[in-house]
Amino acid sequence: MRPLRLLAAVAGAPRLLGARPTAPPYSLSGARGTAPAPDRPSTRERLRAWAELLRVSALFTVPGDALAGAAAVGRRPDRGTALAIGASLCLYEAGMALNDWADREEDAVDRPHRPIPSGRIAPGAALAAAGVLTAAGLALAGRAGRPALAVASGLAATVWAYDLRLKHTRLGPAAMASARTLDLLLGATATAGAGVTATSGTTATRGTTATAGTAKAVGTAATVATMSGGAGGGATAPAARPRPAIRHAPGRTLTPGRTPAAALPAALLLGAHTYAVTAVSRHEAQGGSTAAPLAALAGAAGLGAALLRGRAAPGGPPPSPPTAAGRLLLPAFAAAYLRTSGVPLLHAALNPSPPLTQHAVGGGIRAMIPLQAALAARAGAPVGGLAVMGLVPLARALSRKVSPT
Repeated sequence: MRPLRLLAAVAGAPRLLGARPTAPPYSLSGARGTAPAPDRPSTRERLRAWAELLRVSALFTVPGDALAGAAAVGRRPDRGTALAIGASLCLYEAGMALNDWADREEDAVDRPHRPIPSGRIAPGAALAAAGVLTAAGLALAGRAGRPALAVASGLAATVWAYDLRLKHTRLGPAAMASARTLDLLLGATATAGAGVTATSGTTATRGTTATAGTAKAVGTAATVATMSGGAGGGATAPAARPRPAIRHAPGRTLTPGRTPAAALPAALLLGAHTYAVTAVSRHEAQGGSTAAPLAALAGAAGLGAALLRGRAAPGGPPPSPPTAAGRLLLPAFAAAYLRTSGVPLLHAALNPSPPLTQHAVGGGIRAMIPLQAALAARAGAPVGGLAVMGLVPLARALSRKVSPT
């Protein structure tokens, strides 16, 4: 037996004296090491999985809601607008994470490449992220005031109800449209509330002092006039009423009478577009629907016409006449909206395949940016519209790497 052992040792792989045996190129796991152990994903791969889960390329469609809401109430973007944008981003991403968690079983069949069914993100982690993002969004909205927190609470409730209950019902498109409508109203409410808070501390004292000083001066003038009239035997001059002080924040011109309700027409237009896009998205996995893209195309044409018809907003005075820049930019923004949303919808109507339907949904999501820009320009804020349109190249570039659907 010894010669055989010696022969086997010599025939084996050569090894230096004292050297340890090398490990195999991969480790084994499972029962008795029968299956290769999965490689641990790198940090870059984990970040990409979360970017796909949260659909970060669609984030650029969110800030325009608050900016259009601020323009609708006749105010410049301020701290309240920034808080509304932050709250909207958090609630939007919470809805994305919750959506994939709720659809994990359906995506395992229709979209196995999604982060949860592919195993790149655990379902519990997605649900926890949805809860944390919702809490963060409500906290930011609370910093803008109680009215903004009330609107944000309704928005959060709508998002959770849509993802968990209403998405696959007839109320699904209406719920999603309500969420976008509330998002624009959140920007209007937070901006108006921050403006009132900023002016209440300083203008109350200044206004009271100015009113008291004005009343005292008018009263003295009336007394002098009465004495002069009595001495001359003429009629007594009537005392003039004190004029109320004009309250305004330093460095800001506020439009009187514009309440958050003035943003309702713009919010309804944005909600109508969201309704149409959501109705098309219900067929993006299997395709086959021609009626939904055609209806959405007709709705986009109607919205484009409505954008060009300026109407007085309820809850305030008629809007000021558009400037030269506004008259030039509004048709351009409306045309960009129709091109971004209309062309993919037409292709999906002619060939309702899943890829073209998904492309139409992506186009409808990106079309929200020029729609928000047009709403801001129509409300008399062409500079705000240009700022919103500046997000288009970013959204288009990122959508090539991460799908918005």
